[in-house]
Amino acid sequence: MPMQNPELVPFLSFPASVWSSFRHSKDELKLTAEDVRRCLAFNDRISLTEVRDIYLPLSRLIWLYYNSRHSRSQVIQRFLGQSIESVPFIISISGSVSVGKTTTARLLRELLASWPTSPRVDLITTDGFLYPNAVLEEREIMGKKGFPISYDVKRLMRFIFDVKEGRGNLRVPVYSHFTYDVVPNEFTVIDHPDILIIEGVNVLQNGADYPDVRNHVFITDLIDFSIYVDAEERDLIRWYVDRFMKLTEQAFDDPNAYFHRYAHIPAWQAENLATLTWQAVNHVNLIENILPCRSRASLILHKAGDHRITEVMLRR
Repeated sequence: MPMQNPELVPFLSFPASVWSSFRHSKDELKLTAEDVRRCLAFNDRISLTEVRDIYLPLSRLIWLYYNSRHSRSQVIQRFLGQSIESVPFIISISGSVSVGKTTTARLLRELLASWPTSPRVDLITTDGFLYPNAVLEEREIMGKKGFPISYDVKRLMRFIFDVKEGRGNLRVPVYSHFTYDVVPNEFTVIDHPDILIIEGVNVLQNGADYPDVRNHVFITDLIDFSIYVDAEERDLIRWYVDRFMKLTEQAFDDPNAYFHRYAHIPAWQAENLATLTWQAVNHVNLIENILPCRSRASLILHKAGDHRITEVMLRR
């Protein structure tokens, strides 16, 4: 029997061992260890066993949701007596900085694309809808990067509206984690995918989180299935600091890298800087803007300190 988490009602909670039993016998993991390795975000980790036990059942669940929506579309077509254009099934993936959203998004893209129907699955991140650093500096909100105020949310909403309207050749700005900025005049083109995965810290937020944007419909209203990747903050801090230190090491000889500015300071000083940055920026954003959205998700993946998913919570 599933366990109840009183803080996350109306969710059903399953330990990883129980969740893995929901994998249907006909579901086969087609990904290899090398495929999984390519899906890993910087400094993240995951095993092929966990992909089979956690992500394969999740792929099956999304397949059921996907087909349920397709059935509803057929009902509408029969009622109207005419065909209507199919629009992408949109999945959102949210969670804190350094929790592993990117790895989850990439793995799902590979697993969903391997369905027998071979759907076209595209993946974008909302980082591309951040204002460029020059704009953040001009508005004196560089210290709020990743907060709701730092996104061109109207542009993001226009994109999602266009996706749901069935429009094609939509351009999404590209964000570079190398330069820590939006790349000028570079775009990802989204053209009628069957499934679109949107990953970002802000994809579970709604109009209440953006009081200056007077939209009657917001991001969460247009998402078909949403995932929140969860972890204790003590683990998030450790993962963030570790990633920060490794990025500074990699950027030592490249002056174009954003983290190059920290590469020549003592390791203890870089570690202290990373910890202070977490406390001043990421902790505040997590508590004020990200964590309060967790209960809006369709499904929550909870990670332990070793990155393993130990619990899955499914909205009733």
